[in-house]
Amino acid sequence: MPELPEVETTRRGLAPLLVGKRIKAAVVRHHGLRQPVPRNLPKLLAGATIHNLARRGKYLLFDCGKGTLILHLGMSGRLWVANKATPVEKHDHFDLVLESGTVVRLRDPRRFGLVLWHKGDPLGHPLLAGIGPEPLAPEFDGAWLHRVTRSRDAAIKHVLMDGHVVAGIGNIYANEALYRAGINPRTHASRLSRNRCAVLVEKIRETLELAIIAGGSSLRDYVGSDGLAGNFQSQFMVYDRAGKPCQRCGTKIREIRQGQRSTYYCPRCQK
Repeated sequence: MPELPEVETTRRGLAPLLVGKRIKAAVVRHHGLRQPVPRNLPKLLAGATIHNLARRGKYLLFDCGKGTLILHLGMSGRLWVANKATPVEKHDHFDLVLESGTVVRLRDPRRFGLVLWHKGDPLGHPLLAGIGPEPLAPEFDGAWLHRVTRSRDAAIKHVLMDGHVVAGIGNIYANEALYRAGINPRTHASRLSRNRCAVLVEKIRETLELAIIAGGSSLRDYVGSDGLAGNFQSQFMVYDRAGKPCQRCGTKIREIRQGQRSTYYCPRCQK
């Protein structure tokens, strides 16, 4: 599933091409995504100017003045720049066609993505209203994490993947950040000291920033807006490395299941 670095990489790639540009048309080939694509969306978007392209968690927000196009890549989605000559394939469900000739295309084989429209403040949309602070924003710090985890007996990895606590980290980057912070993913969140929370926040930021620089992680379907795969998977310390030696101490990386998701950690380096 595309996580925060992949969505932010996509945003950064698209923004220079879209902001300030006028939409000629929107093409909806399949309305049956995770939620139905609004039937009147092409009419709403035609002639609108994209004033800004922002991200909230894993959602992309296209500010069109009179409303916001909200897009989520789901489990297998990719959003990239095409042109009129690019052949349309089976899972190409949505196109945003600019007057400049640029085509932004959504491909989503599993159809878990979202293409929605919202009038007014997009942060008030039910899908966005309850999202926690951005992990790269100043308000997400050690003091915040320490405060919100005092009553949390859940494993710290579960807490990091709770979007109400912090926005959009995802499974890959929770694994990697916990390794870098030296924290066992099964540790009860409420047992983390203020200092360990501060270290964890620092390592979350470090991990996400490195992943964004690398263009995200491409394990299956994801590519950036330029059609190129991300490369952060070459820097994985623990994720998908079960049975391989820890790059710090040589101990074999272990894999367990937490909340139906794979967790990877070093039993020696992470306490």
